Amino acid sequence: MKASSKQVLCKIQQTSRICNDVLYMVNRNPRNLEQLRLAYKTDGYHLEKPVRNFWHKLELVTSKKYITAKLIHFENGTIIECSTTEWALKRHLYKGNDFTAHTTLGKAFAARCLEAGLTEMRCDLQPADGGKVAAFLNSLQECGISLKEPSRIRTPYPWDMHRPEKPWELTE
Repeated sequence: MKASSKQVLCKIQQTSRICNDVLYMVNRNPRNLEQLRLAYKTDGYHLEKPVRNFWHKLELVTSKKYITAKLIHFENGTIIECSTTEWALKRHLYKGNDFTAHTTLGKAFAARCLEAGLTEMRCDLQPADGGKVAAFLNSLQECGISLKEPSRIRTPYPWDMHRPEKPWELTE
């Protein structure tokens, strides 16, 4: 049975209405604590290479013909993947690993990340000035992706003198 647009609008208005008698709400977003900067972030060992101190990490895999960008979660593995082997990108490119392919891949990957609601990720890539990887990272930043993850908010101890301000609290 199909729902009309009026029925859908009524349902959205009912679910978005704030109830005064509700004591608590359940958030079913698995990434909510990461976006609030409260989730646990693995530290690993300080001598370890590559570093495991991230929630989401950008990885760029380059082969002789194609390039692939991946967003890796520290627990669940690859979340978002975009490659120049995909037909939607491949048909607009002359080569699969040239300068234009890197910028196009950056824009497509950024669009997928923004659709998923992921705007911050760790990037360990060290690009050369004016190179292909630098073009990829610049196109990501132009589309609104931050290549640096915020630090985790840790619960202060009772004896701590400095208590950091939480991003969701307003002090006036």
